[in-house]
Amino acid sequence: MGDDAALRVPPTHEIIVVPLEHEDRHALLQQCIQVRIAVFVTEQGFPLEVEVDEHDPTATHWLLRLLPSLKPIGTIRAHKVENAGSSYYKLARLVVLKEYRHYKFGRNLVLALHDWAKDHARNSGVTDFVKVVCHSQAVRADSAGAVAFYRKFGYEEEGDLFDEDGEPHQKMVARLSLTE
Repeated sequence: MGDDAALRVPPTHEIIVVPLEHEDRHALLQQCIQVRIAVFVTEQGFPLEVEVDEHDPTATHWLLRLLPSLKPIGTIRAHKVENAGSSYYKLARLVVLKEYRHYKFGRNLVLALHDWAKDHARNSGVTDFVKVVCHSQAVRADSAGAVAFYRKFGYEEEGDLFDEDGEPHQKMVARLSLTE
């Protein structure tokens, strides 16, 4: 195996779902937040005061950790939004530490969230599809943004670019089939 191929073999890892009732929720949530601060605040320059918000206490979080060290290297979160007779799941705060991004861990986190959203929707009596919405970072001076990344999972742009926390974002929407 060449050196390039060896670099693409991901290290041993786990993804832990951190729902409201998880016995170690507080400690695991703190690990999620520390990874987010490392990426969004330290690396990308977003203000610390907007990183932890009103959704953290009630959202379901996923924590990506290396094994056996349990080093946290990525996270994502979701919460259900109810709007006048309809609902959707909001995907937010997807991050993977820079030195681990070439392993495609972001894909694993999105797919774990999608599986959870589909299960949650089915358990709520939904039978056709589940809607997942995210606000993707658009092009930045230091990156191409994440719009193309989300397109790979069936997300489509909806509406115009808008400002969120001082940076351009694009609303992205996926409709995940529950019959497949």
